[in-house]
Amino acid sequence: MTVFKSAAIITDNVRPEPDQALTDIADYVHSYKVDSPLAIETARLCLLDTIGCGLEALKYDNCAALVGPVVPGTVVPSGTKVPGTSHQLDPVRGAFAIGTIIRWLDYNDCWLAAEWGHPSDNLGGILAVADWLTRTSKESGTSVVRFAREIKISEVLEGMIKAHEIQGNLAILNSFNAVGLDHVVLVKVATTAVVSKMIGLSRDQTIDAISQAWVDGQSLRTYRHAPNTGSRKSWAAGDAGSRAVNLALMVQKGEAGLPSVLTAPTWGFYDVLFKGRPFEFQRPYGSYVMENVLFKISYPAEFHAQTAVEAAMTLFGKLQSMGKTAKDIKAIHIRTQEAGNRIINKNGPLYNYADRDHCIQYMIAIPLLHGRLTADDYSDAVAADPAIDELRSKMTCTEDESFTVDYHAVDKRFIGNAVKITLNDGTVLEEEVHYPIGHRLRRAEGTPVLLAKFERHVRGRFADESQVQSILSKSDSVASLDVDEYVDLFVKKID
Repeated sequence: MTVFKSAAIITDNVRPEPDQALTDIADYVHSYKVDSPLAIETARLCLLDTIGCGLEALKYDNCAALVGPVVPGTVVPSGTKVPGTSHQLDPVRGAFAIGTIIRWLDYNDCWLAAEWGHPSDNLGGILAVADWLTRTSKESGTSVVRFAREIKISEVLEGMIKAHEIQGNLAILNSFNAVGLDHVVLVKVATTAVVSKMIGLSRDQTIDAISQAWVDGQSLRTYRHAPNTGSRKSWAAGDAGSRAVNLALMVQKGEAGLPSVLTAPTWGFYDVLFKGRPFEFQRPYGSYVMENVLFKISYPAEFHAQTAVEAAMTLFGKLQSMGKTAKDIKAIHIRTQEAGNRIINKNGPLYNYADRDHCIQYMIAIPLLHGRLTADDYSDAVAADPAIDELRSKMTCTEDESFTVDYHAVDKRFIGNAVKITLNDGTVLEEEVHYPIGHRLRRAEGTPVLLAKFERHVRGRFADESQVQSILSKSDSVASLDVDEYVDLFVKKID
């Protein structure tokens, strides 16, 4: 029998002051005034894009089946409404449902640094709570929920900016993936902080709630990597958001915090889960992350592959102009960043949708074969084509260190990829793309395409043209609307 050595015994029971990382977040949430027009407008675009991604995800039965009430038929009075559905849920379940549809297709925004993630995942919890509080206040004042109040979309946008900043700032220098933890821990922390203020917690109570998020059991990344990639990665953020809302509500009811949850010797987060290293920070909390967030505009592909897909699409066009097809390809070499090489460089069989949308070879093969990459291209029906695996077998993928350097550079944050194809006749074609259309340096170019993406997703979910037009027109100046009024625009009418 293996005998494990006991951890150090801690006998000092004097409660310390809260960890600095906790107080910094709470102070930011409660005191920072968002005054960046760029951040506010980017947040509006992010709101539209994120809701649109959720509407599109509901086309897929596996997603739609997960987002209803736990007990079928349950309708919660004054509850959260889930966009694109007729569900009305409690805020905890609502946060799960909205967070799940947002993330399902891997098509919402992205932040790439030492840690990766999708800050708009936080909208699940923020929108669920804002909608619930607003409906409750309008229908029963404070008689049922004493902290109920009416909330404008402008406050949701501010909450999104702050959640983006918390998640993104923690991610810049701290790699949670390096210790096997999934980035949704940051969704849990950021959503908890923002929701805490929204439900009326004080600064000190917010610190307590944030500490509860850090001590909560954290998800392992194994569901994102070979050989265990599966659909849990598509609802993990929904789970994190729902736990965040629940934890904030528990503190509202009197649950205490853990002041040294990060720094406590032996038992704290740093010692147990972060190899004894404290968090590092590059910059104070502000609005930097929202201003620089990356949008997935053209393709529903893991973000480290976005520029690879762009390159493959360009190469497809070149092959067509030469009278060639993918059948004429002898070999393909991919150069990517270290993160892309680690996350999506995958050989061997691909077992499901989630496996395919996290395989750079697959995401390059489809454009080279068909000149497109859509969410449907990850389906079993499309993947059954033997030409895809035949083309994958001709690919090699390596890290380009210059791409990795530019990936981490504060003034660049590039996501470079290069695809080189060698044809059977010896012809060599190569395309290199440093940053996709969703990058901040291409924001002016990308915004009209992003809005077209939103309209496409709205039309894909709603057949009533009057409903579509109402959504589109009111989304232009959405900040002044009450949250429930805007969410009601997205209710799916039952035939």
